[in-house]
Amino acid sequence: MKFTLTKLALASTLAFGTAMAQAADNFVGLTWGQTDNNIQKSSALNSNLDNPSLDKVINDSSTWGVRAGQQTADGRYYATYENVSDSANGFKLRQQNLLGSYDLFLPIGDYNTKLFGGATAGLVKLDQESRGFSRDSDIGYAIGLQAGVIQDITANTSVEGGYRYLRTNASTEMSPHGAGKAGSLDLHSSSQLYLGANYKF
Repeated sequence: MKFTLTKLALASTLAFGTAMAQAADNFVGLTWGQTDNNIQKSSALNSNLDNPSLDKVINDSSTWGVRAGQQTADGRYYATYENVSDSANGFKLRQQNLLGSYDLFLPIGDYNTKLFGGATAGLVKLDQESRGFSRDSDIGYAIGLQAGVIQDITANTSVEGGYRYLRTNASTEMSPHGAGKAGSLDLHSSSQLYLGANYKF
């Protein structure tokens, strides 16, 4: 009897797992958004470079991304790659994100519209590419939250709008050519408003 119940439990677990796998749809998507960064500077950098306004370098800057993952009726998980680069006041920074995210869905109305909210973790690469300075880069961790709304267009396509906030610890140095280190800058946080289009298959 015990052996039969064990087999039954195992069969039920396998059947449930198979059903879940069948219910999950793969999807790919593109995103475009505007990113703002909160840069924290060392006291040495402020002193040596006369308090440079590095927060203005990536400020409302266009960010493109690609993503792929799986979704069910209840939620989705996906990986995202994003790239943003901008310059201001003679300084140039580049930010690249490689992130894994999970969202839960809350259908509203006729169920073609869904609210979503979830968490994200991954890696952020920060490059300091300012003219007149030695190039420097660092890879740090990122963790954050996102929320937004998804609108189904057809059975396979949807559009969405969302907001994401990341806390990061990527840090780079600034060293003028022919001189020593002037100081360091830390990417403390990053926020993004974005639009996206998804295709489910």
